[in-house]
Amino acid sequence: MYTSFSVVIRLVLWFVMIVGGTWYAVMEDWYHPLFRNFWFHSMTAISGMLILTLAFRAAANGGRELTKGRIGDIPRLETNTLVTTGIYSCMRHPMLFGLTLLPLGWALLLGSPTFIVYIAPFEMLFIILMVIIFEEMEVTKKFAKAYEAYRQNVPMVSFHIKCLTTLFSGKKDD
Repeated sequence: MYTSFSVVIRLVLWFVMIVGGTWYAVMEDWYHPLFRNFWFHSMTAISGMLILTLAFRAAANGGRELTKGRIGDIPRLETNTLVTTGIYSCMRHPMLFGLTLLPLGWALLLGSPTFIVYIAPFEMLFIILMVIIFEEMEVTKKFAKAYEAYRQNVPMVSFHIKCLTTLFSGKKDD
């Protein structure tokens, strides 16, 4: 089975934004004093690695829980059962929350002032809008009333410490 067209389009858009943003930011910052400053790069690189680690953990932990919604032969990155357990019991989009951190982590790792200040926030907003517009619409269509009830009780993203601990560690904190 193949991954759905809309998932592929979103992945391609995300990849193009990261690569295009990197190219533009490096060209823009090539002679910027901060871009050539060792201490600035050291601080941003450490911060970027930390944020990227959290982003990949969130995506992996969300993905691991999401596989419980795969029954039968269905496309990769798809589910046919609504998952409301684990991290999905406290936020509806944990994987995408993690992916939203990737542009900022990458910008910091790159050490590009332009990427950090302008491009990463734009890309993060774009990812959030894709979730709100496409992901919510597709899941509502797929799971109808069950998703609507779930949506009424579980926020899109949660910043509660127990939820974030579960998201980034993969362990349920009871």
